[in-house]
Amino acid sequence: MLKENDPAREINDLTLPQNDKLEELQEKGIKLYGGKYVRTHLARQLIEDYPALEGQKVNVAGRIMAIRGHGKASFANLQDGSGKIQIYLRLKDVGSESYQIFNRLDVGDIIGAEGNLFKTRSGEVTVAVENFTLLAKSLRTLPEKWHGLRDIELRYRQRYLDLLVNPQVREVFVSRSKIIQAMRKFLEQRGFLEVETPMMHLIPGGANARPFTTHHNALDLDLYLRIAPELYLKRLIIGGLEKIYEINRNFRNEGISTKHNPEFTMLELYQAYADYHDMLKLTEELIYAVAQEVPGTPVVVFEDVTLNLAPPYKKISMLEAVKQYTGIDFSGLGETVKARAAAKTLNITVEKDDSWGVILNKVFEEKVEANLIQPTFILDYPIEISPLAKKKEDDPRLTYRFELFISGREIANAFSELNDPLEQRMRFLKQVEKRQAGDEEAHMMDEDFVTALEYGMPPTGGLGIGIDRLIMIMTNSASIRDVILFPLLRPKE
Repeated sequence: MLKENDPAREINDLTLPQNDKLEELQEKGIKLYGGKYVRTHLARQLIEDYPALEGQKVNVAGRIMAIRGHGKASFANLQDGSGKIQIYLRLKDVGSESYQIFNRLDVGDIIGAEGNLFKTRSGEVTVAVENFTLLAKSLRTLPEKWHGLRDIELRYRQRYLDLLVNPQVREVFVSRSKIIQAMRKFLEQRGFLEVETPMMHLIPGGANARPFTTHHNALDLDLYLRIAPELYLKRLIIGGLEKIYEINRNFRNEGISTKHNPEFTMLELYQAYADYHDMLKLTEELIYAVAQEVPGTPVVVFEDVTLNLAPPYKKISMLEAVKQYTGIDFSGLGETVKARAAAKTLNITVEKDDSWGVILNKVFEEKVEANLIQPTFILDYPIEISPLAKKKEDDPRLTYRFELFISGREIANAFSELNDPLEQRMRFLKQVEKRQAGDEEAHMMDEDFVTALEYGMPPTGGLGIGIDRLIMIMTNSASIRDVILFPLLRPKE
């Protein structure tokens, strides 16, 4: 019997579903939570290499996902990180006491098993168990594969269960890892150097977004979680690192939706002596190379629509796109008053201080974006919403900037980077004015960055790719939370 102060008794007092068997197993001297177990093979290896392994003794370990008893013999499915393998126990092979112990195990328990490899009459590769070891007792019942874990929010909250019972979810995250590996391989083959820049910033910059704040106690200093690594990566370009990239997290204090998570993963890269045309070509080549390697084809299905990720992609300016989908030519509406009147005819709300470029972008977002299903580059964004991009020589209202859209989602953003320190200071000051007027997403003044520019930054092309959104498309995942292992959720009441 368990002693009064035994921790196992306290666990039993929780009345968890499996706890009725704990005392019985302990009375038989069974250790409920074992140590290291040496495996000779993974489940997938046993199945794939069966002709060479037939009849050999093997050691496997994993979680019991199903048990089927037949009197003096039992079958079970054992799942490890590579897949599932069937195991077979007979009373005469393992002995009466071990067979009784096995019959007290549950779906969810983790065991190690040793035995010879064979095929059943139905042709299933199976381990004929001679010895087994309990490695971890599950105290809770696993949800049934299709009926027990349908609650989407529960799947996100308890991702470990989602991964256990839904193999397709596990495959999404395996694909995620391979996609990121393929990105690194592509960039390294082209001479890019991977770097790491700070996650905590004195001044948040590189994007129009609200930051999260934190505090460093020792320095008594308020800091911000980074919204983008851009300004630090450009400092490295100034320092002579001419082709660099970073894959890491950004944090933006914004809403949560199927397209947005406050914590997300970005690829951001910079190349000296390049411009946004070079970035455009690089974007096409990178996405195509990744699609060839991970899904294995540039033709993918996302939300029941077939997408072709093979270049070349469609290219159209923002002005041309707005004209195509609304019939209004904003290039001829040079005055803000006229642009505001045009937006009103489209039932688009604009603020009293919105400029021509801001209005143009609002029209684009509301009337054009959703129509951009096949990969499409939108070129030449207004200068007001592009404070870090070089302005176009033939139209100073616009910048050398593009965004890539796939299935109505922004996937990439790129500039010919602004490298004129005098103009950059002026742009920052205009952002400060917007911030003082109440725009919490406007840039702050970053004097240190301007100082860095004053030492001279070569002409540079910069590119950012939203990795989570690209993975959504390549794995046919409807929500960004489906491709983030632990998305942010509101706490349970």
